[in-house]
Amino acid sequence: MSNILETENLCKEYPLPKGMLCVFKELNFELEKGDLTAVMGVSGVGKTTLLNLFGVLDRPTQGKVFLEGEDVFAKDEKQKAEIRNKKIGFIFQFYHLLSEFTVLENVSFPLLIRGIERKEAQRRAFEVLKEVFLEGKTSLRPGQISGGEQQRVAIARALVNEPKLLLADEPTGNLDWKTGKAILELIKELHRKKELSSIIVTHNEKVAQFCNKTYIMESGNLKLLSHA
Repeated sequence: MSNILETENLCKEYPLPKGMLCVFKELNFELEKGDLTAVMGVSGVGKTTLLNLFGVLDRPTQGKVFLEGEDVFAKDEKQKAEIRNKKIGFIFQFYHLLSEFTVLENVSFPLLIRGIERKEAQRRAFEVLKEVFLEGKTSLRPGQISGGEQQRVAIARALVNEPKLLLADEPTGNLDWKTGKAILELIKELHRKKELSSIIVTHNEKVAQFCNKTYIMESGNLKLLSHA
């Protein structure tokens, strides 16, 4: 099985008043196509930083990230934006929905950014919203629906562009466990159905149990804990 994502000697540092903070150094990682992988670790260890590098939201101090064999940080800003829009779906802990727009409009936005005509964008958005069981909530705004429903909107938005790679940062961290478990079951089913390759960052062992591989991040390194 080939890899969809690879890193080569990845290093990330941040300047501090007294020197540099090294989050990780010479980190190497591979995500095989079709894997649903958890990355665990305590708060502040660098999980979100790593996910932001995988998602081309930040750039490394040194090292390379390859997505489908392409060195993403060798691209210019426009090319990187296209990679994020077309190949990567993001799910965040706090949803990041636009409060003044409807559910349907929130899910349509990635398609509009891609240049797809509004009517077609909304048709595709509606189809994805049906997959997350929200076809009856399309005209509501985020503030009119529950936290679990808002996260399902965020999942639909992440998947509307049919990405290859799904990145989820503590996707249940803002939810009670019953709702969070339902969200994880939905992510797992959509991962299978859409033949995604996915990474879930979490500090919760119960979340990691939904994945077929689990890594622990400690002292700037990733260690494989389990492989189903």
